[in-house]
Amino acid sequence: MMLTALILSDSRFPGGGHVHSGGLEEAAARGLVVDEPSLKSFLHGRLLTAGLLSAGFAAAAARGEDLEMLDAELDARTPSPAQREASRAQGRGMLRAARRAWPSARLDALSASPHQPLVIGVLVDDPYEAALTCAYLSVSGPASAAVRLLGLDPFGVNAIVASLGVEEVAARACKELPALGSPALDLLAEAHVRREGVRLFGS
Repeated sequence: MMLTALILSDSRFPGGGHVHSGGLEEAAARGLVVDEPSLKSFLHGRLLTAGLLSAGFAAAAARGEDLEMLDAELDARTPSPAQREASRAQGRGMLRAARRAWPSARLDALSASPHQPLVIGVLVDDPYEAALTCAYLSVSGPASAAVRLLGLDPFGVNAIVASLGVEEVAARACKELPALGSPALDLLAEAHVRREGVRLFGS
């Protein structure tokens, strides 16, 4: 399963994650993220909230918990409609690609529009590896978006990602289903989806 986790974490995997910034585009448009220090603060906050939440659900799916129940539980913990749709859009893209690469009955048991962490959990049987994959994706996508949107040094940005403690968050996510909120990210997501004009990212 380690190879599966690595493939899912690769930005070249055709799951559609490259069109989502995890709130970074809206934060940058509002002047909240402008440089490496503000990016590190944004990514750290995202990892400890949305990242921990998604990692916990990926771990639960990897343990074989009921997928329909997990889907409803994750919906309940995601109050922003825009955030829910972004998660499901990425889940649909990942599911489509995964069914070509790793066809299985458990993948077929997922709904047609599942949350992304559940797809990752089904694909990566090991709870810690599934959690680690989700935790990493929660910050690697926004980090990549920061390079594109703000022209930040990619070496500096990747050094930030390496310093965030993704492994510790993944280990914590394996212990219980988190119920953390991230109201700032919810507000950014709702503002972004209503923003007029050109948007580079879907979320």
